[in-house]
Amino acid sequence: MRPGGYETVETITIGREERVFVLTGAGISAESGLPTFRAADGLWAGNRVEDVCAPEAWRRDPWRVWEFYAARRAAGARAEPNAAHMALAELEEQLGSRFFLCTQNVDDLHERAGSKRLLHMHGELNKARCERECGRAPVEDRSIYRSLDEVGRCPCGGRMRPHIVFFGEMPLEMERIEREIRKASLMVVVGTSGSVYPAANFVHWARMNGARAVYVGPEDPLNASAFTRVVEGRAGEALPGLFVAK
Repeated sequence: MRPGGYETVETITIGREERVFVLTGAGISAESGLPTFRAADGLWAGNRVEDVCAPEAWRRDPWRVWEFYAARRAAGARAEPNAAHMALAELEEQLGSRFFLCTQNVDDLHERAGSKRLLHMHGELNKARCERECGRAPVEDRSIYRSLDEVGRCPCGGRMRPHIVFFGEMPLEMERIEREIRKASLMVVVGTSGSVYPAANFVHWARMNGARAVYVGPEDPLNASAFTRVVEGRAGEALPGLFVAK
């Protein structure tokens, strides 16, 4: 047993009736070569977050925002799913409808690994939506724009913006997320810092409902004490073979 009341383990058994909720964060994509969400110096790929991921930034300079996300699209297209993405897709295949994946990441590495029962709570890099929030659904958009003139407009006349949850905006489908957490008997959190809310509260909600909670990552998150088990290590090395489904 390690200080704080949690321990490292080699394998974790999932019972025949158990339902699993998985939350992934920037750490799992970092192992595929994508930068983590925010560096310690307050910069994000050389940009202040306030200049590229905030409603005010969009109103002030939409091209700077699009330029940033176009570069992220290009980086995302070059990245490949790693062993951790593959392991979660394989676990979903074993558990079927008893598995649900919520990711804080906006890349499509989970989908490319084969995951199907998943939700992007912070949006999707390869989609765009109307800046006016007119009610039309986000659309697939993988273009690497070179100028604001290339960015299309919605039929309502609004400019299309990245389908990304900016700072100060509400994460997507929170009601569905809360329902899935209530149904889960095991929560697995991979590669998050435990500092971004409301995602950092998910483990607390699960524990209040009596669920076990397992964290996988190279270092303890800020909310480590809420987990029943912590598995230290790179996700691509720790996840394959970690869970045994009955």
